[in-house]
Amino acid sequence: MLKVLIVDDEPINHDILLEYLAGTGYALDTANDGAEAWAMLEADPQGHDIVLLDRMMPRMDGMEVLRRMKAHAELRYVPVILQTAKRGTQEIAEGIEAGAFYYLTKPYDEAVLRSVVATAAEDRRNRLDLVAESRRGAITSSIAESARFTLRDLDQANALAAFLANACPAPEAAVTGFSELLINAIEHGNLAIGYDEKSALKAAGTWQDEVVRRLRDPAFGDKRVTVEFQRGASHIEVSIRDEGPGFDWARYLEFDPERAMDNHGRGIAMARAFSFDDIEYRGCGNEVVARIGLAAVRRAA
Repeated sequence: MLKVLIVDDEPINHDILLEYLAGTGYALDTANDGAEAWAMLEADPQGHDIVLLDRMMPRMDGMEVLRRMKAHAELRYVPVILQTAKRGTQEIAEGIEAGAFYYLTKPYDEAVLRSVVATAAEDRRNRLDLVAESRRGAITSSIAESARFTLRDLDQANALAAFLANACPAPEAAVTGFSELLINAIEHGNLAIGYDEKSALKAAGTWQDEVVRRLRDPAFGDKRVTVEFQRGASHIEVSIRDEGPGFDWARYLEFDPERAMDNHGRGIAMARAFSFDDIEYRGCGNEVVARIGLAAVRRAA
């Protein structure tokens, strides 16, 4: 069971959030301000899976808690849902810069709250699974110099992400980035699932079913993603190429505040910010090259 820490200095907000999240299957914990929250997080870095964080609080505000979490070796990987006053404001842009990719606006809407928490929870579970998978093949991939792979489905994507990550200086930072790029190549590239279509599928809980259905469809099922790995003297380079028509990749390199409450669409921006030193899209956008330097461990994610 994932554990959510609710951080807010207003008791009424605690009550609202606890009520809305009751019966959702999460263990719920509370802190009355940022200082109390940080003390709890620092004392037990593995004790919470999601932090629902108010921005404006006495003693220590939400942004300071966020900065401290992103500088912490373990807490940097915990999803933070930042509560903001208005969608699309400078506050969201500042939060993105500090490392928050999930947002909730006041006053609270129960459906939106549950959707945002569910998105963060899904990302958290996926990350924990990927890290566990990556630890199983560390020796094999750490000695690889060059390799070529082909894949077609999500299980293969996650297995390959774990393998590739173990060839990198900081596997736990790299693994989610590789997973995001590989899954993007499958679902959006080869299977032609558009942004709005995925939003609807995620909301209905049928996204994976649709991926499986399209993989069985002759129009899509024979398409493959080709991955090439190369270790050089100064960096690792991984190219990922799908058989789709490409997409407008430029708008996804940065996380747009206007999409802050969407139930997906963070992956490329998060990969660029936290997993890789450089991401380069080529041609129409159906090929991406990710690079990681070998001289230093990746920055905090």
